[in-house]
Amino acid sequence: METVETLDFDEKPKKSKKRLKKWIRVLLKIFFILIVLIIVGIIALSYLFGAVQTKSEVLEFTIEEGQTVYQVGNKLKEEGIIRSNFAYKVYVKLNNINSYKAGVYKLDKSYPLNDIVSLLTGDYYKEDGVLITFKEGRNIRQIASEIADNTNVSEGEFLSLLEDDSYIDELINKYWFLTDDIKNDDIYYPLEGYLFPETYNFNKNVTAKEIIETMLDQEDQVLSKYKSKIDSSSYSVHEIVTLASLVEQEGIYEDDRKMIAGVFYNRLNAGMSLGSDVTTYYAFKVDLGERDLTSSEINTYNPYNTRGPQMNGKLPVGPISNFSENSLDAVLSPTDSDYYYFVADKSGKTHFTRTYEEHQELINALKEAGNWIEW
Repeated sequence: METVETLDFDEKPKKSKKRLKKWIRVLLKIFFILIVLIIVGIIALSYLFGAVQTKSEVLEFTIEEGQTVYQVGNKLKEEGIIRSNFAYKVYVKLNNINSYKAGVYKLDKSYPLNDIVSLLTGDYYKEDGVLITFKEGRNIRQIASEIADNTNVSEGEFLSLLEDDSYIDELINKYWFLTDDIKNDDIYYPLEGYLFPETYNFNKNVTAKEIIETMLDQEDQVLSKYKSKIDSSSYSVHEIVTLASLVEQEGIYEDDRKMIAGVFYNRLNAGMSLGSDVTTYYAFKVDLGERDLTSSEINTYNPYNTRGPQMNGKLPVGPISNFSENSLDAVLSPTDSDYYYFVADKSGKTHFTRTYEEHQELINALKEAGNWIEW
Protein backbone atom coordinates (compact mmCIF):
# COMPACT_ATOMS: atom_id res chain seq x y z
CA MET A 1 0.00 0.00 0.00
CA GLU A 2 1.39 3.42 -1.03
CA THR A 3 2.29 5.79 1.74
CA VAL A 4 0.99 9.39 1.44
CA GLU A 5 2.98 12.15 3.16
CA THR A 6 0.96 14.70 4.95
CA LEU A 7 1.89 18.15 6.18
CA ASP A 8 2.08 18.38 9.89
CA PHE A 9 -0.86 20.49 11.02
CA ASP A 10 1.27 22.58 13.33
CA GLU A 11 3.50 23.81 10.46
CA LYS A 12 0.71 25.71 8.61
CA PRO A 13 0.22 28.56 11.11
CA LYS A 14 3.98 29.05 11.39
CA LYS A 15 4.34 29.81 7.68
CA SER A 16 1.21 31.99 7.69
CA LYS A 17 2.59 33.97 10.61
CA LYS A 18 5.88 34.49 8.80
CA ARG A 19 4.07 35.76 5.71
CA LEU A 20 1.94 38.08 7.87
CA LYS A 21 4.94 39.49 9.65
CA LYS A 22 6.67 40.04 6.32
CA TRP A 23 3.68 41.98 4.93
CA ILE A 24 3.39 44.03 8.10
CA ARG A 25 7.05 45.01 7.80
CA VAL A 26 6.52 45.96 4.14
CA LEU A 27 3.43 48.00 4.96
CA LEU A 28 5.21 49.75 7.83
CA LYS A 29 8.07 50.65 5.53
CA ILE A 30 5.65 52.00 2.93
CA PHE A 31 3.79 53.95 5.63
CA PHE A 32 7.05 55.35 6.98
CA ILE A 33 8.18 56.39 3.50
CA LEU A 34 4.81 58.07 2.88
CA ILE A 35 5.07 59.96 6.20
CA VAL A 36 8.60 61.11 5.32
CA LEU A 37 7.46 62.19 1.84
CA ILE A 38 4.53 64.10 3.31
CA ILE A 39 6.77 65.84 5.86
CA VAL A 40 9.34 66.69 3.18
CA GLY A 41 6.52 67.93 0.94
CA ILE A 42 5.09 70.15 3.67
CA ILE A 43 8.54 71.59 4.43
CA ALA A 44 9.19 72.16 0.72
CA LEU A 45 5.82 73.84 0.17
CA SER A 46 6.26 75.98 3.29
CA TYR A 47 9.57 77.13 1.89
CA LEU A 48 8.21 77.78 -1.61
CA PHE A 49 5.14 79.57 -0.22
CA GLY A 50 7.27 81.64 2.16
CA ALA A 51 8.78 85.11 1.76
CA VAL A 52 11.91 85.48 -0.37
CA GLN A 53 13.68 87.36 2.45
CA THR A 54 13.18 88.43 6.06
CA LYS A 55 14.26 92.05 5.55
CA SER A 56 11.53 94.42 4.38
CA GLU A 57 12.01 95.71 0.85
CA VAL A 58 9.06 97.43 -0.80
CA LEU A 59 8.95 97.46 -4.59
CA GLU A 60 6.58 98.95 -7.12
CA PHE A 61 5.00 96.19 -9.19
CA THR A 62 2.96 96.95 -12.31
CA ILE A 63 0.19 94.77 -13.71
CA GLU A 64 -0.64 95.69 -17.29
CA GLU A 65 -4.15 95.61 -18.71
CA GLY A 66 -4.95 92.14 -20.06
CA GLN A 67 -2.18 90.27 -18.24
CA THR A 68 -3.20 86.79 -17.06
CA VAL A 69 -2.58 85.55 -13.53
CA TYR A 70 0.11 83.21 -14.88
CA GLN A 71 1.88 86.05 -16.73
CA VAL A 72 1.79 88.01 -13.47
CA GLY A 73 3.32 84.99 -11.71
CA ASN A 74 6.19 84.88 -14.22
CA LYS A 75 6.85 88.57 -13.59
CA LEU A 76 6.69 88.16 -9.81
CA LYS A 77 9.34 85.44 -10.03
CA GLU A 78 11.53 87.49 -12.42
CA GLU A 79 11.48 90.47 -10.05
CA GLY A 80 12.33 88.30 -7.05
CA ILE A 81 9.06 88.88 -5.19
CA ILE A 82 8.09 85.20 -4.92
CA ARG A 83 10.24 82.08 -4.50
CA SER A 84 8.57 79.73 -6.96
CA ASN A 85 6.41 80.14 -10.04
CA PHE A 86 5.24 76.53 -9.57
CA ALA A 87 4.10 77.22 -6.00
CA TYR A 88 2.36 80.37 -7.24
CA LYS A 89 0.47 78.41 -9.90
CA VAL A 90 -0.61 75.83 -7.32
CA TYR A 91 -1.79 78.56 -4.95
CA VAL A 92 -3.84 80.55 -7.50
CA LYS A 93 -5.37 77.32 -8.83
CA LEU A 94 -6.40 76.08 -5.37
CA ASN A 95 -7.81 79.51 -4.46
CA ASN A 96 -9.60 80.12 -7.79
CA ILE A 97 -7.68 83.35 -8.55
CA ASN A 98 -8.66 84.18 -12.13
CA SER A 99 -7.69 87.82 -12.64
CA TYR A 100 -6.11 90.94 -11.18
CA LYS A 101 -6.91 94.59 -11.69
CA ALA A 102 -4.31 96.48 -13.73
CA GLY A 103 -2.31 99.06 -11.78
CA VAL A 104 0.80 99.77 -9.73
CA TYR A 105 1.13 97.88 -6.45
CA LYS A 106 3.50 98.23 -3.50
CA LEU A 107 4.77 94.73 -2.70
CA ASP A 108 7.13 93.77 0.11
CA LYS A 109 9.69 91.00 -0.42
CA SER A 110 9.34 90.04 3.24
CA TYR A 111 5.70 88.97 2.67
CA PRO A 112 4.79 85.32 2.01
CA LEU A 113 3.08 84.21 -1.20
CA ASN A 114 -0.44 84.27 0.24
CA ASP A 115 -0.04 87.92 1.33
CA ILE A 116 1.43 88.91 -2.05
CA VAL A 117 -1.56 87.39 -3.90
CA SER A 118 -3.94 88.87 -1.33
CA LEU A 119 -2.47 92.33 -1.97
CA LEU A 120 -2.93 91.93 -5.72
CA THR A 121 -6.55 90.87 -5.34
CA GLY A 122 -7.32 93.53 -2.75
CA ASP A 123 -8.40 90.93 -0.19
CA TYR A 124 -5.50 91.83 2.09
CA TYR A 125 -7.14 95.13 3.02
CA LYS A 126 -10.55 93.55 3.51
CA GLU A 127 -9.14 91.53 6.39
CA ASP A 128 -6.27 92.57 8.65
CA GLY A 129 -4.06 94.55 6.27
CA VAL A 130 -3.64 98.30 6.19
CA LEU A 131 -1.97 100.58 3.68
CA ILE A 132 -0.37 103.72 5.17
CA THR A 133 1.15 106.54 3.14
CA PHE A 134 3.55 108.75 5.08
CA LYS A 135 3.93 111.99 3.16
CA GLU A 136 7.28 113.69 2.64
CA GLY A 137 8.00 116.50 5.07
CA ARG A 138 5.99 115.04 7.96
CA ASN A 139 7.61 115.05 11.39
CA ILE A 140 7.64 112.30 14.01
CA ARG A 141 4.58 113.64 15.84
CA GLN A 142 2.56 113.59 12.63
CA ILE A 143 3.80 110.10 11.77
CA ALA A 144 2.80 108.86 15.23
CA SER A 145 -0.69 110.30 14.72
CA GLU A 146 -1.01 108.59 11.32
CA ILE A 147 0.06 105.26 12.83
CA ALA A 148 -2.46 105.60 15.67
CA ASP A 149 -5.26 106.29 13.17
CA ASN A 150 -4.53 103.13 11.17
CA THR A 151 -3.14 100.51 13.56
CA ASN A 152 -3.43 99.34 17.16
CA VAL A 153 -0.27 101.27 18.09
CA SER A 154 -1.12 104.45 20.02
CA GLU A 155 0.75 107.75 19.67
CA GLY A 156 2.00 107.45 23.23
CA GLU A 157 3.29 103.92 22.71
CA PHE A 158 5.11 104.91 19.52
CA LEU A 159 6.71 108.04 20.97
CA SER A 160 7.68 106.37 24.25
CA LEU A 161 9.59 103.70 22.32
CA LEU A 162 11.77 106.51 20.92
CA GLU A 163 12.74 107.37 24.50
CA ASP A 164 14.01 103.83 25.16
CA ASP A 165 17.80 104.29 25.18
CA SER A 166 18.54 100.58 24.96
CA TYR A 167 16.34 100.24 21.88
CA ILE A 168 17.97 103.25 20.24
CA ASP A 169 21.38 101.68 20.93
CA GLU A 170 20.19 98.47 19.25
CA LEU A 171 19.18 100.44 16.18
CA ILE A 172 22.50 102.31 16.08
CA ASN A 173 24.30 98.96 16.07
CA LYS A 174 22.03 97.65 13.31
CA TYR A 175 21.97 100.57 10.84
CA TRP A 176 25.14 102.18 9.47
CA PHE A 177 23.57 105.63 9.08
CA LEU A 178 22.41 105.92 12.69
CA THR A 179 25.17 107.38 14.87
CA ASP A 180 25.54 108.62 18.43
CA ASP A 181 24.60 112.09 17.10
CA ILE A 182 20.94 111.09 17.44
CA LYS A 183 21.42 110.63 21.21
CA ASN A 184 22.12 114.34 21.78
CA ASP A 185 20.03 115.45 24.77
CA ASP A 186 18.73 118.47 22.83
CA ILE A 187 17.15 116.31 20.12
CA TYR A 188 13.39 115.90 20.53
CA TYR A 189 13.05 112.53 18.77
CA PRO A 190 16.18 110.44 17.97
CA LEU A 191 14.74 108.97 14.75
CA GLU A 192 13.41 112.24 13.32
CA GLY A 193 14.54 112.40 9.69
CA TYR A 194 15.36 108.69 9.53
CA LEU A 195 11.89 107.20 8.98
CA PHE A 196 11.59 107.22 5.21
CA PRO A 197 8.26 108.58 3.90
CA GLU A 198 6.66 105.98 1.64
CA THR A 199 3.54 103.86 1.24
CA TYR A 200 3.79 100.78 3.45
CA ASN A 201 1.74 97.62 3.83
CA PHE A 202 1.23 96.64 7.46
CA ASN A 203 -0.92 94.23 9.38
CA LYS A 204 -3.38 96.06 11.61
CA ASN A 205 -1.82 94.29 14.60
CA VAL A 206 1.70 95.42 13.65
CA THR A 207 3.98 96.47 16.52
CA ALA A 208 5.70 99.83 16.93
CA LYS A 209 9.10 98.18 16.48
CA GLU A 210 8.03 96.51 13.24
CA ILE A 211 6.87 99.86 11.85
CA ILE A 212 10.05 101.65 12.87
CA GLU A 213 12.36 99.01 11.45
CA THR A 214 10.40 98.70 8.20
CA MET A 215 10.79 102.46 7.68
CA LEU A 216 14.46 102.34 8.67
CA ASP A 217 15.01 99.49 6.17
CA GLN A 218 13.60 101.73 3.45
CA GLU A 219 15.80 104.62 4.63
CA ASP A 220 18.76 102.23 4.38
CA GLN A 221 17.92 101.44 0.76
CA VAL A 222 17.72 105.11 -0.19
CA LEU A 223 20.78 106.34 1.71
CA SER A 224 22.88 103.38 0.51
CA LYS A 225 22.47 104.57 -3.08
CA TYR A 226 24.27 107.78 -2.09
CA LYS A 227 26.76 106.27 0.35
CA SER A 228 29.86 107.10 -1.70
CA LYS A 229 28.81 110.78 -1.89
CA ILE A 230 27.99 110.82 1.82
CA ASP A 231 31.35 109.26 2.72
CA SER A 232 33.26 111.78 0.58
CA SER A 233 31.36 114.78 1.97
CA SER A 234 32.86 117.08 4.58
CA TYR A 235 29.57 116.78 6.45
CA SER A 236 28.53 113.80 8.59
CA VAL A 237 25.58 111.63 7.61
CA HIS A 238 23.58 113.22 10.45
CA GLU A 239 24.32 116.71 9.12
CA ILE A 240 23.37 115.68 5.58
CA VAL A 241 20.10 114.18 6.80
CA THR A 242 19.46 117.37 8.78
CA LEU A 243 20.05 119.57 5.73
CA ALA A 244 17.82 117.35 3.58
CA SER A 245 15.02 117.74 6.13
CA LEU A 246 15.27 121.55 5.86
CA VAL A 247 15.37 121.51 2.05
CA GLU A 248 12.28 119.25 2.05
CA GLN A 249 10.22 121.85 3.87
CA GLU A 250 11.68 124.95 2.25
CA GLY A 251 11.21 124.01 -1.40
CA ILE A 252 8.59 122.27 -3.53
CA TYR A 253 10.26 122.02 -6.93
CA GLU A 254 13.35 119.95 -7.74
CA ASP A 255 15.36 122.82 -9.28
CA ASP A 256 14.45 125.10 -6.38
CA ARG A 257 15.63 122.52 -3.87
CA LYS A 258 19.07 122.27 -5.44
CA MET A 259 19.32 126.08 -5.34
CA ILE A 260 18.12 126.18 -1.71
CA ALA A 261 20.74 123.60 -0.73
CA GLY A 262 23.38 125.76 -2.43
CA VAL A 263 22.21 128.84 -0.51
CA PHE A 264 22.43 126.94 2.79
CA TYR A 265 26.01 125.89 2.02
CA ASN A 266 26.89 129.50 1.08
CA ARG A 267 25.55 130.78 4.40
CA LEU A 268 27.28 128.08 6.44
CA ASN A 269 30.59 128.77 4.70
CA ALA A 270 30.17 132.50 5.34
CA GLY A 271 29.44 131.93 9.05
CA MET A 272 25.89 133.25 8.67
CA SER A 273 22.83 131.81 10.34
CA LEU A 274 20.63 129.72 8.06
CA GLY A 275 17.69 131.94 9.03
CA SER A 276 15.19 129.21 8.17
CA ASP A 277 11.64 129.73 9.43
CA VAL A 278 10.87 126.02 9.25
CA THR A 279 13.47 125.34 11.95
CA THR A 280 11.80 127.85 14.25
CA TYR A 281 8.39 126.24 13.73
CA TYR A 282 9.89 122.87 14.64
CA ALA A 283 11.81 124.28 17.61
CA PHE A 284 8.57 125.47 19.23
CA LYS A 285 6.51 122.49 18.03
CA VAL A 286 4.23 124.57 15.84
CA ASP A 287 3.12 122.85 12.63
CA LEU A 288 3.48 124.79 9.38
CA GLY A 289 0.21 126.51 8.54
CA GLU A 290 -0.98 126.41 12.14
CA ARG A 291 -0.16 130.08 12.81
CA ASP A 292 2.52 132.73 12.34
CA LEU A 293 5.60 132.73 14.54
CA THR A 294 5.92 135.33 17.29
CA SER A 295 8.90 137.68 17.56
CA SER A 296 9.67 136.11 20.93
CA GLU A 297 9.92 132.63 19.35
CA ILE A 298 12.08 133.90 16.50
CA ASN A 299 14.52 135.61 18.85
CA THR A 300 14.75 132.89 21.50
CA TYR A 301 17.75 130.56 21.52
CA ASN A 302 16.93 126.94 20.75
CA PRO A 303 19.41 124.47 19.17
CA TYR A 304 16.85 123.88 16.41
CA ASN A 305 16.02 127.56 15.79
CA THR A 306 18.35 128.88 13.09
CA ARG A 307 16.71 132.33 13.29
CA GLY A 308 17.59 132.68 16.94
CA PRO A 309 20.82 133.86 18.61
CA GLN A 310 24.03 131.77 18.83
CA MET A 311 23.28 129.91 15.57
CA ASN A 312 25.66 131.60 13.14
CA GLY A 313 27.31 129.04 10.87
CA LYS A 314 25.41 126.22 12.55
CA LEU A 315 22.94 123.57 11.50
CA PRO A 316 20.01 122.65 13.73
CA VAL A 317 20.89 119.97 16.28
CA GLY A 318 18.98 117.42 14.21
CA PRO A 319 16.49 116.89 11.36
CA ILE A 320 13.09 118.56 11.49
CA SER A 321 11.19 116.29 9.10
CA ASN A 322 11.37 113.05 7.18
CA PHE A 323 12.47 113.92 3.66
CA SER A 324 12.15 112.59 0.13
CA GLU A 325 14.97 111.17 -1.96
CA ASN A 326 14.71 114.30 -4.11
CA SER A 327 15.74 116.51 -1.18
CA LEU A 328 18.62 114.19 -0.30
CA ASP A 329 19.86 114.39 -3.87
CA ALA A 330 19.61 118.19 -3.75
CA VAL A 331 21.83 118.34 -0.65
CA LEU A 332 24.42 116.02 -2.21
CA SER A 333 24.30 117.70 -5.64
CA PRO A 334 23.49 121.38 -4.93
CA THR A 335 23.45 124.14 -7.51
CA ASP A 336 26.39 126.52 -7.11
CA SER A 337 25.43 130.19 -7.03
CA ASP A 338 26.27 133.49 -5.34
CA TYR A 339 22.84 133.69 -3.70
CA TYR A 340 22.50 134.04 0.08
CA TYR A 341 18.76 134.60 0.45
CA PHE A 342 15.53 133.04 -0.79
CA VAL A 343 11.81 133.36 -0.21
CA ALA A 344 8.79 131.49 -1.59
CA ASP A 345 5.61 133.07 -2.94
CA LYS A 346 2.05 131.78 -2.60
CA SER A 347 2.44 129.41 -5.53
CA GLY A 348 5.41 127.74 -3.84
CA LYS A 349 7.91 129.16 -6.33
CA THR A 350 11.18 130.15 -4.66
CA HIS A 351 12.92 133.45 -5.49
CA PHE A 352 16.64 134.00 -4.84
CA THR A 353 18.62 137.15 -4.09
CA ARG A 354 22.26 138.03 -3.34
CA THR A 355 21.99 140.69 -0.64
CA TYR A 356 19.77 141.45 2.31
CA GLU A 357 18.63 144.70 0.62
CA GLU A 358 17.54 142.77 -2.50
CA HIS A 359 15.82 140.23 -0.24
CA GLN A 360 13.78 142.93 1.53
CA GLU A 361 12.84 144.58 -1.77
CA LEU A 362 11.58 141.21 -3.06
CA ILE A 363 9.50 140.64 0.09
CA ASN A 364 7.93 144.10 -0.24
CA ALA A 365 7.13 143.44 -3.90
CA LEU A 366 5.49 140.11 -3.08
CA LYS A 367 3.39 141.75 -0.33
CA GLU A 368 2.28 144.56 -2.64
CA ALA A 369 1.27 142.02 -5.27
CA GLY A 370 -0.70 139.99 -2.71
CA ASN A 371 1.67 137.11 -3.29
CA TRP A 372 3.07 136.91 0.25
CA ILE A 373 2.35 133.82 2.37
CA GLU A 374 0.55 134.47 5.65
CA TRP A 375 -0.77 131.71 7.90
